[in-house]
Amino acid sequence: MNLDINSKEVKFYGRNLLIADSLNKKFGNMDNKHVDMTGQIVKRKINTFDNENFINIKFGYYSFKTTDKINWNISHETKQVQQYTLQKATTTFGGRNWIAWFNKDIPFNEGPFKFSGLPGLVFEIYDSKKNFIYNLVKSQELPDLYPTDDFFESNFGSKAISINEKQKQKLLLEFYNDPFSFERTNFNKSANSNLNINIGGKEIHSIDELNAQVKNMQEIIRKYNNPVEINKAVHYKN
Repeated sequence: MNLDINSKEVKFYGRNLLIADSLNKKFGNMDNKHVDMTGQIVKRKINTFDNENFINIKFGYYSFKTTDKINWNISHETKQVQQYTLQKATTTFGGRNWIAWFNKDIPFNEGPFKFSGLPGLVFEIYDSKKNFIYNLVKSQELPDLYPTDDFFESNFGSKAISINEKQKQKLLLEFYNDPFSFERTNFNKSANSNLNINIGGKEIHSIDELNAQVKNMQEIIRKYNNPVEINKAVHYKN
């Protein structure tokens, strides 16, 4: 994951998005695309808790705004990591308990995802069950701002559609209830042709075969239904 900080805003996104965009810029095309399914693409004005979130749902790319105030408990406990003295802080956010280590000598009150508001840059943060662990592995100062319009504010040609959190939940439920609605439409349009659709490496030749894949996909969705903000997780029915 990448954390970009400049004088005006903060952006957090998957590194594979940046790699795909760099290849497109190098070769002058939009052939390289990446669909980020982490649900952790966010940006905000610096030193605020007002986040704009970006998410892929099926073939759509959406954005919605949230205010995510985080109340930190700062400890006197410190530890040394290389030449940096890190100070401990804890919080409860998104239905999880978090432990953070920050460096007050680096004057950025920012960190990965939505973890801002500490008096220094977050070097390390993880939840109590260690489902999510973020570590600063490298930092560099760029001479210019890197343009993110093609892969952040839009997803390689698909501009983000503005929605709210309630609409996001509805879209996720619709996808779960019929994960192959697009493919189903194609079969209905091509009832008399020899249409084949590949799903997970398996050739699908009919609506019946497509329906048989629905439960498998729903099981996968339930299995990986573990967002950072677990208190906002969609409750999918078996």
